Amino acid sequence: MSEQHPHPETVVLLPVYRPGKALHDLVTELLAEGFEAARTIIVDDGSGPDAESELAVMRLLGCTVLQHPSNQGKGIALKTGFRYAVTAHPGLDVVCADPDGQHHATDIRRVAERAGQGHIVLGVRAFDGMPARSRFGNTITRALFRAATGRGVSDTQTGLRVYPSALLERLCAVPGERFEYEMNVLLEAARTGHRIEEVRIPTIYVDGNSSSHFGSVADSVRIYRPLLQYAATSLLSRRAA
Repeated sequence: MSEQHPHPETVVLLPVYRPGKALHDLVTELLAEGFEAARTIIVDDGSGPDAESELAVMRLLGCTVLQHPSNQGKGIALKTGFRYAVTAHPGLDVVCADPDGQHHATDIRRVAERAGQGHIVLGVRAFDGMPARSRFGNTITRALFRAATGRGVSDTQTGLRVYPSALLERLCAVPGERFEYEMNVLLEAARTGHRIEEVRIPTIYVDGNSSSHFGSVADSVRIYRPLLQYAATSLLSRRAA
């Protein structure tokens, strides 16, 4: 167990689909880092019967497990977790992480330590540690985001984020059902001028990111569409001004 350090009280939100051993490993590491099981929310996005044994272990550890009857997408899973956090843990910021081996508990703690300031906090990765395909996609997306919004975000695709409690209800109204939702959240933050902070974290890809449920073409289209729509709207607004 690592040495404990005080940090703001937060809720940890883990959206999962067909969880494996990495979920159990991460949760046990989080508990060793001082996070509370009672404030750990796992949203299973319609994994089906095969996930029941793994989720049962999470319940035994004291975590809250919410389940969708069918797969609805990561964006919907995050919103389910936000709604629960608003009612069950009012006033607490939410730390979202991907339990597929990409995020270590120590890095989640480092990001969580920046909670409580009212800002969105991103755990951002170095692109040079990514597989070539992921590095190319993230580089293009970062450039498009800056071109569309005028704001620089080092890693628009990171799933390790802190969302302040005051934003949670508004985040539930941000459009998006799947991976595009997290992009829409950043675009909304840019539109409203909300502050975004960054914390550097290691770049970790397990087995070439084989556990990811990101579907290259379809999910890429979903991510780029709101970016292009935002850029077009901004351009039209400038021309009309």
